[in-house]
Amino acid sequence: MTITKDHAGGLLFLCFSLLYGYYTREIALFPGDEFEPFTARSMPTVLAGLGIVLSFLQLITVKRQPQSGQNPWAGIQYTQAVQLLVLMLVFSLALPWVGFLIATIGFLIAGYRILGERRPRILLIASVPFALGFWVLLTQLLDIYLAPGWLAEQFMGGV
Repeated sequence: MTITKDHAGGLLFLCFSLLYGYYTREIALFPGDEFEPFTARSMPTVLAGLGIVLSFLQLITVKRQPQSGQNPWAGIQYTQAVQLLVLMLVFSLALPWVGFLIATIGFLIAGYRILGERRPRILLIASVPFALGFWVLLTQLLDIYLAPGWLAEQFMGGV
């Protein structure tokens, strides 16, 4: 059996989901939360289970086998993948400095540019409303505190 890039992607995603699911058990709970129907572990556990199911579906639905003499790894954009990984690292480093909202908008704009979108209007329309909506969901509906970032605290007095 030849492993195609679809098989490799499914196996990688399966390993990631299994590892993510394993570490959801280490999420700390407040005292008494063990008996609540929805805790800090609930959503990560559901996401891990969904990832496992989707990766199995990916593995069993792959049909196309590469023809003999054809490189099964051809067509993978290694430079884009590395650029996106570096962008994720920059995003994680930028969060404490500029805050969730600005870091997320910058991350999305840069990610879309790496993937090939160049029109500024589309970049803004695809990034700003999503980041704002997600920020509102987290801070207003779920009442999760997101720090504004060190720069905002220094220059705006901790807004």
